[in-house]
Amino acid sequence: MNKHMNLLCAAKINLSLDVTGKRADSYHTLDSIFQTVSVYDRIELLAADGNTISLTCDVPGVPCDEKNLAYRAAEAFLHTSGLTMNLEIHLEKQIPSGAGMGGGSADAAGILYALNQMTGQPFSNQELREIGVKLGADVPFFLLGSTARAQGIGEILTPLRPLPELPLVILKGNEGISTPAAYRAIDALEHPQHPDINAMLQAIETQNLNLLYRNCANLFESVTDCPEVTQAKQALLDCGAECAVMTGSGAAVFGIFKEQESACRCARALEQKFAFVRVCHTAGQAFLIQ
Repeated sequence: MNKHMNLLCAAKINLSLDVTGKRADSYHTLDSIFQTVSVYDRIELLAADGNTISLTCDVPGVPCDEKNLAYRAAEAFLHTSGLTMNLEIHLEKQIPSGAGMGGGSADAAGILYALNQMTGQPFSNQELREIGVKLGADVPFFLLGSTARAQGIGEILTPLRPLPELPLVILKGNEGISTPAAYRAIDALEHPQHPDINAMLQAIETQNLNLLYRNCANLFESVTDCPEVTQAKQALLDCGAECAVMTGSGAAVFGIFKEQESACRCARALEQKFAFVRVCHTAGQAFLIQ
């Protein structure tokens, strides 16, 4: 065996994110609209005869062992399939960490997808998602991509009508947000202001973009005490974004624009003010084979 694949793995944003409860095993249940976007990590995968996994990454400090979801995804695929091979994985990171954009989950899903392709597709997409959910709650979505509703802990996925290419600007400062701390703060809310998921579903089904802009929302914003998130939201709105919302549990913020030119102009104005500034768009698929 000697097989090689280069794969681009898309990030995600949460157009709407609600926390609906907490299970006995302490996992929280969600109701969210996930959307893949054109910010990509790149995976180079080389498979040969043998029985070892090695992982390298272009970003210093990223773990390259069992602590990395991509590494664990390779282990899980080989264990579940019963296959043995020598795997060399190289990650090139463009999705910022601690952003709520699912970079680690995207990489894990990319490994599952790539290995399935390279070995003759022994698993269906549903079976890959069943492997993926054991790695992380966001992993199944990345095996689906585009626009989808996620419920349960993220494993109950309903594909939705794909959105057109909407121009986006995504900002992130240097600060991170602790996801466990954010969930604890959500648990302490007495009267949470839940996003209107039904209005968002209607907006997507009818492709009513004005309704979509009005209903982009994230419950985590109500418990986030991060000045850079507040600054990013205001900066995007000042630039003319139709809406500006934090994604995931933070700390990246996306703004949706009506025109690409406006998004590019905004990014140029803010490129010196935030650690991460990226113009991108909603994407119809999670993976691109190079």
